[in-house]
Amino acid sequence: MNVAKTGYRVFSANSSAACTELAKKITERLGVELGKSVVFQESNRVETRVDVKESVRGQNIFIIQTIPRDVNTAIMELLIMAYALKTSCAKNIIGVIPYFPYSKQCKMRKRGSIVCKLLASMLAKAGLTHIITMDLHQKEIQGFFSFPVDNLRASPFLIQYIQEEIPDYRNAIIVAKSPAAAKRAQSYAERLRLGLAVIHGEAQCAESDMADGRHSPPCVRNTTGHTGLELPLMMAKEKPPITVVGDVGGRIAIIVDDIIDDVGDFVAAAEILKERGAYKIYIMATHGLLSADAPRLIEESAIDVVVVTNTVPHEVQKLQCPKIKTVDVSMILAEAIRRIHNGESMAYLFRNITVDD
Repeated sequence: MNVAKTGYRVFSANSSAACTELAKKITERLGVELGKSVVFQESNRVETRVDVKESVRGQNIFIIQTIPRDVNTAIMELLIMAYALKTSCAKNIIGVIPYFPYSKQCKMRKRGSIVCKLLASMLAKAGLTHIITMDLHQKEIQGFFSFPVDNLRASPFLIQYIQEEIPDYRNAIIVAKSPAAAKRAQSYAERLRLGLAVIHGEAQCAESDMADGRHSPPCVRNTTGHTGLELPLMMAKEKPPITVVGDVGGRIAIIVDDIIDDVGDFVAAAEILKERGAYKIYIMATHGLLSADAPRLIEESAIDVVVVTNTVPHEVQKLQCPKIKTVDVSMILAEAIRRIHNGESMAYLFRNITVDD
């Protein structure tokens, strides 16, 4: 074992109750004190200021940052703190970001941009040398970074919840709410020795292509010998009606996913499963963003329980909807910090974990 010779400190990148609570849980497990720093908004309520209250020279620094509703402010807090630590001669600056923001914007859509790649570049420029995160929306996001990324998994904690908190879970079936989520659902089903069902089709209309010029025909010029550009005619995609591949009748349906934000898809899936005979419906997700009217929609839906981890603050949503339950993942975050500081292998944290989780 290659034990590190430098010390280390753990800082919270904002003073919100949720981030501070997670940071305290992690530091308690590590047996260290939370680093002294102040993160606040200036009097004009626009600019963020960070003051580090102790020396960090030559140390490994871990910055814990949860992402509340004000995502952009949280990003600036992290960037400014990382830069402050870099200019204070910290040896290594490791960001502990359980939910990586803008992770859904990791692919090119129409004439947009890959915002996740931009954020990765900004973090590197600010001084971060390593990131610990959990259940990236797409595993390929790790390739956006110029430094190491440890993408931890929440599946062991969620599977433990299923085994310990769901009575008669042996009568359950794992459900993927779309074919795209089938691999994750299959991974859960295989480890729990349960059946698998997939919901095929969509209740809502697909995102329509706007009149942005891509469907306009090529310009035909009156040039001798030029017949114009002719492309093969492609059939337009048509969404099939919703069907459930698999028998859910008389079973407990457990829908698994990585993010639950706009709950419309989950509510529609729950209604279909109820119609097919499922008598209880659970939603298991790593990141509970639960934005807008999500708590109210869950409370009024056929969903019985929504289980998420504490990677994202959701205490207000829990007060609005008693169906929301929380699983604590501070244990694996603390162990990742300890292993990185001591130069130990991270393989133990990924035992029995598949790429599809």
